[in-house]
Amino acid sequence: MWSDWKERIKLEPKVRHSLLWEYDLSGFDWQYMRALVVERVIERGRDEDYYAMFALYGGMEGVRHIIRDEVLNLSDKDIAFVCTAFNLKKEELKCYIRKQSMQALMHS
Repeated sequence: MWSDWKERIKLEPKVRHSLLWEYDLSGFDWQYMRALVVERVIERGRDEDYYAMFALYGGMEGVRHIIRDEVLNLSDKDIAFVCTAFNLKKEELKCYIRKQSMQALMHS
């Protein structure tokens, strides 16, 4: 999956503005908002959005790090997807740990 990302990012892909519709992208801080961008691409992105995300955030390994350590909210379906696509374990995802903690708190 996305095995050609190194060649594709040379084409300077861009994340579709519709994924971030509520933000003014003229002054958007792509680095500061990286967790949100990655989350939106995972939830609703097309292939070209994934390539743009790889270009912005250091390729597969950079995106993998953001998914694991910074993204706070993903659905169970999206967690399963990123675990498969990025070779991660759900127990190491910050969003999964957070979700489990919230469920434990709700049931205590």
